[in-house]
Amino acid sequence: MSEIREITGSQFATEFCLKDRQLAWFLGAGASASAGIPTGYDMIIDFKKKLFCQLSSIKPREVDANDPVWLERINYYLSKHSSLPPSNDPLEYAAAFEKIYPTPDLRRIYIENAIRKGSPSFGHKVLASLITTKKIPCLFTTNFDSLIESTATVTDQMVDASLRAHLTVAAIDNADRAVHCMRESRWPLLAKLHGDFQSIQLKNTNEELQTQDSKMRTILTSCCSRFGFIIVGYSGRDKSIMDTLTEAISQPNPFPGGIYWVARSEKNLLPAVKAFFNTAIDAGINVTLIKSQTFDELNADIAEQIDFPEKLNDYIYQSKTKINTSHNFRIYEENRSFPVLQCSTIPILSLPKFARHIKIDKPLTTIQARELIKEAKVRAIVTSNGLEIAAFGADKELERAFKDVNGKLLGRIELDAAKDSWALGLIYDALTRAMCRNQPLFARMRRSGHLILVKSSEIKGGEHNTLKLSQLKAAYSAPLFGSISKCNINYNEGVQIKLENFLDKWWCCFEPTTFVADQIGDDKQIRSIITDWRRELWAKRYNSKWAKIITAWANILSGDNGGRLETFNINSDEGQDAVFQISSITAWSRPSHDHHYFHRGEKQYGL
Repeated sequence: MSEIREITGSQFATEFCLKDRQLAWFLGAGASASAGIPTGYDMIIDFKKKLFCQLSSIKPREVDANDPVWLERINYYLSKHSSLPPSNDPLEYAAAFEKIYPTPDLRRIYIENAIRKGSPSFGHKVLASLITTKKIPCLFTTNFDSLIESTATVTDQMVDASLRAHLTVAAIDNADRAVHCMRESRWPLLAKLHGDFQSIQLKNTNEELQTQDSKMRTILTSCCSRFGFIIVGYSGRDKSIMDTLTEAISQPNPFPGGIYWVARSEKNLLPAVKAFFNTAIDAGINVTLIKSQTFDELNADIAEQIDFPEKLNDYIYQSKTKINTSHNFRIYEENRSFPVLQCSTIPILSLPKFARHIKIDKPLTTIQARELIKEAKVRAIVTSNGLEIAAFGADKELERAFKDVNGKLLGRIELDAAKDSWALGLIYDALTRAMCRNQPLFARMRRSGHLILVKSSEIKGGEHNTLKLSQLKAAYSAPLFGSISKCNINYNEGVQIKLENFLDKWWCCFEPTTFVADQIGDDKQIRSIITDWRRELWAKRYNSKWAKIITAWANILSGDNGGRLETFNINSDEGQDAVFQISSITAWSRPSHDHHYFHRGEKQYGL
């Protein structure tokens, strides 16, 4: 891309104060995001989640599309089972919208419901105050909401009647209003390019978005020859809009006030936007990238440099969070929000309550009982309390394993993991096995903490296991198993797990670790090589990578059946299975106030 000028929001605010009436505004969906209205990206995720659930028969409440691992799974599945464009394709929004809601009436109802979620943000209040004080001549938006006009009506009432702006609003079904406004220079004007949520016509599908309404197109191109443009909260996905802006460059004296495009960074720009920049620069137009995080942040910079009337100033700042700026820079507890810390811990929503009760006539330790299970080649998990055995497994196999000690099945024994250590150990072993069952994983049972490791042998299990491994590989950005080159010792990525009871709830704590094969012996040199290798490996895994690794492991440990894990998958008339219900949503540290984000797991599982 040709070189463009980059400035901060504060630097732009200084320029804006000098040339405010030379600049028109163009607002995309990102401008309404902080007002609680879903952005185009939010809606894409919603549509894809709905389509994924329809095609896979997975219940929507079991899918957390805000989880990057779930989103990767959705994208992977839809790439194989749907005709949607690839992720981040400019046509993705419209294609997904039409796929889920095929008729205009359904799409209109969806938009209306989404619009009702919004209320004016800090940025809208600043923008409305700029409109009322006649510092904005013209605005264009692809949004359907009425936040700009409703907020401008409020700010107009705060000034003398003779000073009110009386914003003219035109959508695609009353475009003549905008034409008259342009012809007579009756500013300010708000033109809604894709329609108003109350419009009969709304532009959403690819076919609808391919061509812009001719009158609206003329209005937009005419304004491009009269004003510079501030473009904020817009991705550049709409071909019709980008074509119009690009064509406007060929007319005499295009964008006389320059083009200001607001984005977090240049790398976030779509190819269509970069191509537009190149065309504009080649035509001699001043193009500036304003590096600002949000619509609200940009308007905060502007508001700091403009003297609004007192009533408008009070209206703008009445809802803005106040921060204690005394010398100790202490922020009060009630004002804390994100960031918070993600924990490598997942909640266990239910534990097994009973195990099979076996009476024997010869005292056995737990180790001896396990040896009998191993010798009989029986799939079971057991613990011993002298002359009594508690077990999970098939009844016939348990009878065969304990035949030599006259084992008799006496029904079930109640498990209290919080009270009895033997019950906790039994459940701990069963959970480890359940997490590995039908997964590309294997267990290493140890007193210091059981390990769950990635298999290095051929993986079987089809698409799910392949997907899970791809998610883990993406999180680690490195092989999940292999050999240390300097000593030819094998390693496997994995987690060490422990059961903890905290706040009257059970949790599975897991710590990502790299397991190195036990055949090391007492060779101090090899141990030193391995220690250095492991230290160097993990030193490069910073917080962002840790977060991805934790999320990927939480997803894989919770299995494929909505968090329901079965150790052996046996019916109650065949024996006693250990069944768990866990969540794939990890625990988070909580700030001093409550937040709906921390109740995602409760909503997901109907708690």
